[in-house]
Amino acid sequence: MAEEETAAAAVSGAAFSLQNDCKDDYQYEEVSTDDDFSLQEDDDDLSKVLQSIQEQTEDAQISASQSVLTSGKSVSEIREAMDDFFCNFLDRLGMSRTLDCFQTEWYELIERGVLTVDDAGLVPDVYTRNQQLETENLSLKKDLENYKRSVDKTEQALLKMQKERDFHRMHHKRVVQEKNRLICDMKRLKAHYASYEPVLKELSEKYQNTLTQKMLTSLERDKAMGQVTGLQAALESLEFGYTKQIPETKVGHDCTRKKGFEGPTQKALREARQQKFLVVASSSCDPAEDAEKKGKRDLKDSEFPVDPEGTPDFEHAKEHTQPLKSGQYQLSSIVKVHDFAVSCGTQLVTSSGDTTVRIWDLSRRGCILTLRGHSRAVRACFWHSCGDFVASASMDGTSKIWDVNSERCRYTLRGHKESVNSIEFLPFSSTALTSSADKTLSLWDVRMGLRVYTFQGHVHSCNHATFNKKGDTIASCDSSGVMKLWDMRKLVPILSIDAGPHPANQVAFDRSGGLVALASSEASVKVLCLAVGQLSVLQGPRVEVRCVRFHGQDHLLSAGTDGRVCLWTRAQ
Repeated sequence: MAEEETAAAAVSGAAFSLQNDCKDDYQYEEVSTDDDFSLQEDDDDLSKVLQSIQEQTEDAQISASQSVLTSGKSVSEIREAMDDFFCNFLDRLGMSRTLDCFQTEWYELIERGVLTVDDAGLVPDVYTRNQQLETENLSLKKDLENYKRSVDKTEQALLKMQKERDFHRMHHKRVVQEKNRLICDMKRLKAHYASYEPVLKELSEKYQNTLTQKMLTSLERDKAMGQVTGLQAALESLEFGYTKQIPETKVGHDCTRKKGFEGPTQKALREARQQKFLVVASSSCDPAEDAEKKGKRDLKDSEFPVDPEGTPDFEHAKEHTQPLKSGQYQLSSIVKVHDFAVSCGTQLVTSSGDTTVRIWDLSRRGCILTLRGHSRAVRACFWHSCGDFVASASMDGTSKIWDVNSERCRYTLRGHKESVNSIEFLPFSSTALTSSADKTLSLWDVRMGLRVYTFQGHVHSCNHATFNKKGDTIASCDSSGVMKLWDMRKLVPILSIDAGPHPANQVAFDRSGGLVALASSEASVKVLCLAVGQLSVLQGPRVEVRCVRFHGQDHLLSAGTDGRVCLWTRAQ
């Protein structure tokens, strides 16, 4: 009983320490260890063990009693002679000399006939019985000691299992209470979140209404600015006594050209178009028809090229049909040209994160035209081969076709669901190619501003896409390092190369179209030879490579985030 009380006190002390460790405000129920728990699983096993021990004890007692009874019958039936008993007694005690004297005298008396064997008699049954009982008593004492030790071990195991049972029951009740507390907290949080849903919905509606009002306000503002400009021009014409032509304000786009930066080519084109416009205007007799034509077409608008059967660039590409050998390029020099990362920009047109596209006159070292219209950063820009158009791609999901001569946006290409990462013209044609973060490539007819076809197959964001010189193959790359080749005529994928897992930033064809270079973020340039299907890796400075270009037949240029340009020369 003392041991049980000590164990109960220890368990209750453990329960008290667990409750004191909790510092939250949740009201826990007190877990008591004094409850009369019924033994269901562990106690049943212990009771079975004790019952088996008791049965073994009973069986041992029964077998012992049976052996006593059988031994008693044998003693009564076969009794030991007195002389044999006395000899055995002396031998057991080690009295050899007394035994020799006894045997000598015993056998002499028998030979003389003084005594006979029957005269000695038999050993009494009571003495033999006492000896057997003493032996059995010793054996039973040994068995009793073994049983006591087994019972002690079983009792200790029982106490230990009872303590563990009480602890686990207490822990289970504590876990149940924690679960109930968490359920209550979750219900409270759900109710709290549900109370915010109407407010969020109302704010979303207000935001949409505000955007609509902002757009309408912008339109009204542009309209008012146009009227103000018209009134100012009218006042100036009245003051100077002649009529001045009022240019139409382009709503949503702003193209400003600095004065004094008109080159000879632009001046000749402007004079030729003015002369053509004057001839057409003089031949027209109906002023209403002339005004309608003016409304449809700006005086300075450039003509989009008509797709020919063959182009000078294509004919030039046919002269270089033999692909260069891959894996034969060696780093010949590194040129430091920028202080920061080299990404994109051409000779005369640049794109920027300030949502603008700017055209620069390098000879005069200044910006001559700023094109505004995108709502987010401009990711890429590209000159048309005729020099009259510029294409731009923006993170706002749109691309724009700008007319350099009329200084306005001719078309906005809409269709991509996410950021447009690159745009490129097919040389000497009215076809443009875009790649987007929505994992697709698109072909566009810039004469109408319509999407012609969409290439699907990438599983990650497309970073860049380009044509080969013949215009019959497209190469594209994505943010997982996968490069794909597409058939421009059949509009189907040709080849897919996994050059990852690092992102691929740009791809480029050589003149023959047999080599494709890939700028990788793992500080390398990878060159694919289409003829043999071999991918070579060119290791340069340990920086991310952002762009890559072929120069002639023997050189390859790459630029990285450290502002340096690497020149790779094909080994002879």
